[in-house]
Amino acid sequence: MESRLHLPNEHAPQKVRACYVDFDGVLHDDAVYWGIKRGIHIRTPGRVLFEWMPILEDLLAPHPDIKIVLSTSWVRVKSFEFAKKQLAPALQERVIGSTYHRRHMRIDAFELMSRGHQILRDVERRKPVSWFAIDNDDFGWPDEYRDRLIRTEDHLGLSDRKVQDAIRNILETL
Repeated sequence: MESRLHLPNEHAPQKVRACYVDFDGVLHDDAVYWGIKRGIHIRTPGRVLFEWMPILEDLLAPHPDIKIVLSTSWVRVKSFEFAKKQLAPALQERVIGSTYHRRHMRIDAFELMSRGHQILRDVERRKPVSWFAIDNDDFGWPDEYRDRLIRTEDHLGLSDRKVQDAIRNILETL
């Protein structure tokens, strides 16, 4: 009998349920800017970076099999590792990748795609068994996948109770 080493196939379907997560307008207010002196900061008075992250932790806690794919521009602008490290340890453990991959695509082509198409391209590559996205950007989102988008308001993000309820509902039906 011949023994064979089975290497993981990057294009084989992953047996995961995926949540695509944006940062700005989801985990904190959308008014995020970067400057040489101030670094990454929010211009909305009284708001802080990642203030709504504990809400995502609580929503995902009953669903330990849900994995996170980062769909935030932070990956492209800074790096995957930088973006991942901004999350709480419990969320970091769930992260399995991002929609932007330097070795899979040109940055200019990626930037020309709507967020929905960026996510769909990743779904086609990653092949999760089920998925949904949490994002404040629905521009150009394909109509046939609108039911997989939990759209947040720029200045409310995950603090909006209607959004929290929608996430709970989709998690139960995935």
